[in-house]
Amino acid sequence: MTQLLLRHTPVTVLTTLTLLLFGCSPTGSSDQAIRNYAETAQPEDSELASIYRRSCMACHSRGTSDAPLTGDGDAWNKRLEKGMEPLVDNVVSGMGGMPPYGLCMDCDTTEFRELIAFMARPAET
Repeated sequence: MTQLLLRHTPVTVLTTLTLLLFGCSPTGSSDQAIRNYAETAQPEDSELASIYRRSCMACHSRGTSDAPLTGDGDAWNKRLEKGMEPLVDNVVSGMGGMPPYGLCMDCDTTEFRELIAFMARPAET
């Protein structure tokens, strides 16, 4: 019995170390918390929430087309370093996989600013 345990101990130790190093890292859990937040977050204002659901959520809740996730403060901060107006201009013009006006042809720049501010607010992880 002892020989059987000794034979499997290195595998068990290696598996445990691998899980500790990669599967349970703080970054991994934080990333998962952001993904969970992005999938459920909604603006408090009902009109803004409606716009978010129909125009923004499909990409910003899943991170598709390189869209920064809602609540991913780090990803949004990099973009916000340029300033709010360049971001609004990107929405209006379209950028990368995002079509012009972010599919909200009846939105105004104030709504775009509010939506960007909502999505850029860091998730509480």
